[in-house]
Amino acid sequence: MAASLIVRHRVANFDNWKKVFDSMTEIRRAHGWLSTTVYRDGADPNIVTVVNRVKDLDGAKRYGGSAELRAGMEKAGVQGPPEVFFSEEVEEKKY
Repeated sequence: MAASLIVRHRVANFDNWKKVFDSMTEIRRAHGWLSTTVYRDGADPNIVTVVNRVKDLDGAKRYGGSAELRAGMEKAGVQGPPEVFFSEEVEEKKY
């Protein structure tokens, strides 16, 4: 089963953040990304939650500690440290 890297952070400007985020697709793919879902907070559109489905937690952790990610976050206008959660999928049900 897949694993997830879930990240929540505030950004200075969602549109600017999204451009930089989208430019890093190949870097994420190289670390074992399977898919990404981006959410915006209902009350504050500059609070972003990203659910990344990954092949394994090792690749996600390598990406999480990478210089490319730190540089991308700075360029994208991430404000403050992100909340980061690593999790392993137990079950998925579709309705």
